[in-house]
Parts: sequence; C-alpha cells; structure tokens
Amino acid sequence: MKVFFPFAYYYPEQCAGIFVVDDVMREAAKEGISSFLSVPTPTRNLPENAKWERTEKQEGGLIYIHRFRMYGEGKNPLLRALRYLFCEMVQLHYMLWTKYDVAFVDSTPPIQGLKLPILRLFRRKPIVYNVQDLFPETLSGAGLATSGGLLWKIGMWVSNVTFRNSNMIIAISHDIKRCIVARGVPSEKVEVVYNWVDENAIVPVKDEDNELFEEFGISRDKFCVVYAGNLGNAQNIGIIVDAARRLNENHNENHNDNSVQFIIFGKGGLEDEIKAIKEKEHLDNLTILPLQPYERVAKVYGLGNVCIVACKPGLGGAAMPSKTWSIMSSGRAVLANFDEGELKEIIEDNENENKDFDENQKERKPCGVFTKAGDLDGLVNAIVELSQHPERCEEMGRNGRDFILKNLTREVGTRKYVEVIKSVALKR
Repeated sequence: MKVFFPFAYYYPEQCAGIFVVDDVMREAAKEGISSFLSVPTPTRNLPENAKWERTEKQEGGLIYIHRFRMYGEGKNPLLRALRYLFCEMVQLHYMLWTKYDVAFVDSTPPIQGLKLPILRLFRRKPIVYNVQDLFPETLSGAGLATSGGLLWKIGMWVSNVTFRNSNMIIAISHDIKRCIVARGVPSEKVEVVYNWVDENAIVPVKDEDNELFEEFGISRDKFCVVYAGNLGNAQNIGIIVDAARRLNENHNENHNDNSVQFIIFGKGGLEDEIKAIKEKEHLDNLTILPLQPYERVAKVYGLGNVCIVACKPGLGGAAMPSKTWSIMSSGRAVLANFDEGELKEIIEDNENENKDFDENQKERKPCGVFTKAGDLDGLVNAIVELSQHPERCEEMGRNGRDFILKNLTREVGTRKYVEVIKSVALKR
C-alpha cells in the first residue's frame, strides 16, 4: 500500500501539525506501508543552518520526500495566497500522475479540498481528510472574514466541497466533529482522533537542569507564565499582553515586588505590534523571544510554572490547541483562556466520561485552570491566585503528565490514524 501526502510544510520548517504527518508516515512504515510526501521547498520559521534536500528517502525507502521549488513565504497576504494557489496546482499535478492507493489531505491550506472533485473524477482514489482547523471559522479568527460575509460564504462552500469528496474525515476533537456533523456530514464519516505528543521527547525538566533560564536571563525566583506558538488574532495574544500590562500597573501602584514574569515564544502577524507595546509601555514583566526548535519544547514549557493556551472568543469549537498536550507532557499546569467545551472538560472535569480516554475517568485530577475566552479579569485573577500557591501548579503538572501517559502517547495516536487510512484503502 502507498499513501500520498500533499502537505504545505515539513521539516526543517517549524509550525504546528508537521509532527502529525511525520509520525503517521513512520508508524505506517512499521507495517510496510510506503509514503510519498509532496511539499514545497522550506520557507516558514527555518532555524539557523537548516539543512534539507530536494528529495529524501527515509525508513529504508518506505518514506519518500519530494520538495518542489516555490518562492518564499512572506508576510504579504496576497503573495501568500498566490503561493498557496501555485502550490495547489503543483500538488494536483502530482496527485493526478503519481501512483498511490490512498491520499491523506490536511486542512492547511483549506483550499486543498478544491482539487478533490477533480481527483474523484479522474483518479477515483480514496481520500482521508484531516481536520486540524475548521474552515471558514479560522478565517474569522485570523480577522479575514466575518460570519455570514462573502468570504465566509465562499469558505463554507469550499469546506462543504471538501467534506463531500472525502471518503473519511478525521477530526481532532468531538467539538470539531459536532460542527462538521451539523453541516450535514454523516456522523459515521467522521472519526475523532486526538493529536498526541511524543512523551519520550517532551518530558518534565527540573528548574536546576534547565539552562534556558540562564540563556534568556530569566530568574528562577519568578512565577513564570509561558506562551509558545503563533502570534496571531486567532490565538488572542492580546489578552496575554493585557494581563502583563494589568499586573505591571498593579506593581507600579502598590510598589510591591512583581513576582510574575510573562514569557512569549513565537512568531506571527502580531509580533511587531506586541514588541512595540512592550517597549512603549515599559513592560519589564513581559519577555518576548523567538520560536524555539522542537527539541527545546520541553525546556521552553519547563520555564513556566503555568503555560497558556488561548483563543479568540467564538473559535473554541473550530480548534483544539494541541500545544495543550505538550504542556501536560512537560509536567506543567495548563492555564486556558478558551471557549467552554471539550478543553475545559479535559483539564478540569474530574468526572468526564469521554470514552476516548482511560475508562477510570473519575480518578483523574485537574491538569490546569480554565477561564473563559476573552475574560481578562478571570485570567489575571487565576494567575495571581496560582502565583500565591505554586504548589498547586506542581500538582496539576503531575496530573497532566499522568494523563498523557495513559491516553495521548504517540503510539496510541498514530496507530489510530494508520487504522483509519488502512480501512479507507480496503473499502475501495
């Protein structure tokens, strides 16, 4: 069996979702299933001295990576949109002429689905569509469209075309599945498979063993609040900056020692804006640092007593922040500023009876603290409360690590993906 993976990004690039395709290909290789990965030449968040080749063979030749030439991804939205379009034209060409048994298509970029009717007509190969982000809701989160507007309607049409022409859809949360089914997609066509984390690579790191404190000049005596990821509208980075501003103002007014330090690792559309705010308002309690390579994830989150996942209000049903699992695997408490729903149940609800997880749910303990998306007062109050009781963070961190080891290891997640791919291929 051969699986075709048309993707937008791959190592050595650094962005969310790459680990999914990489881990799935390697798990498939264990069963002798070959993979063909087609991807443009690297451009996003490349580390210094990054090395790559146009073609690569891995896992004894069972994984074949082909990088086609494409101009670099910049910040100009029009040029980025054109780049996506050009990439899709190239991907369609390869999918029409390459031999494979089943294709695995990701939701980034969302226009990937437009080539599916053509493939269905000329190739008739089964398609597994992986919904990491729900479109067009992500347009709203990025500030590119309003609900009910023209662009939104176009996005909804693209999304429906994709769903109709997919043989099976993988959703990374039950919240996302509910949204998909609400659009008329049969429930049996949507399989929920949570993203996972490499529990052996992302492990708890003791403060005394974490050299990032010295490297970035961060005091171990501070109560550190860490965010790592994209700096965009959908992630509502502004509320983290506002929380730093609020606590900085309280510190100045009360002349007390400011023990809370916010640390943001990231890159994205709001990067320059938040740096300007930090400088203009002298937010000494806010540190902004570059996004770090994957091998440093455990130490990045290890800087925090608590680590943040956030979203713009109204987007919680369209996304499941997979960084949550990395935080928990690092043995750190999660501080969510998110829409109410599945995430809240996972990190706070001891009596959640979600059958996707370990049956002994009632013994599970909280892995973090939940606040409503956009609730600045709730977020600030939670940070202050936790800073006064850091031992609670340590306990929640241990609970989170235990939860990962029982439910969301790489082996468990990739095994489910491979089973879905095999079942679709065998139904031809």
